[in-house]
Amino acid sequence: MAPARHLAIVAGETSGDTHGAALMRSLRQIEPLLRFSGKGGPKMAHEAAATGGSLDNWIAEAGVLGLWDVLKHYGYFKRKFDELLDALAADPPEALILVDYPGFNLRLAKAVRKRRIPTRIIYYISPQVWAWNRRRIPEMARALDLMICIFPFEQQIYEASGLRTIFAGHPMTGELHAVSTGQRDETLLGLFPGSREREITKIFPSMLGAAELVHRSRPDIRFEVAAATEDHAGLIRAMADEKKIDLTISIGSSRDLMRRAAVGLVCSGTATLEAACLGLPYALVYRVAWLTYEVGIRVIRVPYLGIVNILAERPVIREFIQHDATPAALADEALRLLNNREAREQLSTELSEVVATLGSRETASASERAAQAVIECLAKPLGSTP
Repeated sequence: MAPARHLAIVAGETSGDTHGAALMRSLRQIEPLLRFSGKGGPKMAHEAAATGGSLDNWIAEAGVLGLWDVLKHYGYFKRKFDELLDALAADPPEALILVDYPGFNLRLAKAVRKRRIPTRIIYYISPQVWAWNRRRIPEMARALDLMICIFPFEQQIYEASGLRTIFAGHPMTGELHAVSTGQRDETLLGLFPGSREREITKIFPSMLGAAELVHRSRPDIRFEVAAATEDHAGLIRAMADEKKIDLTISIGSSRDLMRRAAVGLVCSGTATLEAACLGLPYALVYRVAWLTYEVGIRVIRVPYLGIVNILAERPVIREFIQHDATPAALADEALRLLNNREAREQLSTELSEVVATLGSRETASASERAAQAVIECLAKPLGSTP
């Protein structure tokens, strides 16, 4: 029997773990004899184990948020970086697949090239350098063999640098295509404060304050919070009890809440696209440490934070960022939508139109298209691509 082909794959966040695992499954459907190594989360580790490989489950430590958290954990990341680089040099994979997580993965790609490790480097789910540092794109073109992007406008940006680029579509559109939203509860406001503890501590107080103001105006409105874990649910419950605000907490079922709620207040990130795919009328909320924010406003080069607005090139959903994310402002927007069915329906229609630009839902999934692109890259002689 021929030996299994070795592929390394690296992700550092929960969403990356989900997308990385889907890509690994799709790759195995095309090429059953594969062995995976690298770093990711529990889903990727499970897929790797099924191939006889071993993958470091580091998501709990790696999924930090913002510049300040990265600086505090610098020693940890430096150690993990060096260990991974040495492992790649000792056992070079046919390809190194980098899934999002640009702060770590772009440095890793550059270091692999500097060490002259004989492997192809493929990036899946483009880092949003087009938003904060387009000067890095030529560097990426020199380091990468293939970019697999999930937003349609990205392909032209990267190809202009000479980097071979494939638009695979967004994984979420196919994943949520068969999900029916059903009848929404017109008296339910969904609160989505994020999947990290730091996000919750920064964002949820404003959401709680908004809930209190909404209740004063509309005592019939109920509040439900999506918590990623039991620990997060405990933190949310303690904060709500301190303010004496009555709410329901659901754990690990944010998409179910997005299907049922009439309106949502959603932390910036993957959840905002999930909400759009499910047609939930919502407002984006974003608060971070002051240092992260001050650095961010100096480097961001796009007019919007939310990917829905970036794709539409106009403010489809309202964004409440940092100092603008006050309880009063969030309550006003929530009440505007709760009190106006026509406004909610119009926003849901506009969200559907934006989601439709992310690729066909009827053909192969994004992970299947991405896997095919990886296999085609492996068929090319090493070093034959830029």
